[in-house]
Amino acid sequence: MQPHKIIIAIDGYASCGKSTMAKSLAQKIGYLYIDSGAMYRAVTLYALEKGFFDGEKLQAERLEEEMESISIEFRLNAATGLPETWLNGRRVEQEIRSMAVSQRVSPVAALGFVRRRLVACQQALGKEKGIVMDGRDIGTVVFPQAELKIFLTASPEVRARRRVEEYRSQGKAVVYEEVLRNVKERDRIDETRAIDPLRRADDAILLDNSELTLEQQDAWLMAQYRRAAGLDPSDSDAD
Repeated sequence: MQPHKIIIAIDGYASCGKSTMAKSLAQKIGYLYIDSGAMYRAVTLYALEKGFFDGEKLQAERLEEEMESISIEFRLNAATGLPETWLNGRRVEQEIRSMAVSQRVSPVAALGFVRRRLVACQQALGKEKGIVMDGRDIGTVVFPQAELKIFLTASPEVRARRRVEEYRSQGKAVVYEEVLRNVKERDRIDETRAIDPLRRADDAILLDNSELTLEQQDAWLMAQYRRAAGLDPSDSDAD
């Protein structure tokens, strides 16, 4: 049976592996993958490069004046088959993953004018369905009508270790304690921001992946997708 296209929303805490999970599923089922967090990171990178930060303090009014000048695209990398983030015509997939951006993205993402602009862009990308999008408010704000909503969590310590491993695999020197502080601070900001705070949608399925392997996680998610798409959840090879 041919599955009908749906919207899959994957929300959760920082460094839970949302992007890894979403990318893997999108590739397997032939859906478009959109990393909403990359959009907020791209805006943060723009603010950093423009000198809109005084240390940790953001000059929000200067960023607001230039929001219309910020263009964010996702272009497919032919070699990997995955979309990459482009900011004003420049590939920034690596730059937006830096510790400098990670330390400042939550305050940027809490700004109403930033969220309004990016949520509108995200909703436009999902008009035709057949997408997997991950972020903080996909199931609650961007696509409250999504047919499948997942809320991902893991302990802060597990998430910090994962982030350290990721940085070190890229040859970046980081300190675990600093990364752990950043993870906890991002959680605090995400949960308490005045506009669209991080929360689990009432109809989202909770998954704590602290102790799961990637294979176990992917198998679980595929079963959820097949159920939501009207397919036999146990027949994971029938796509």
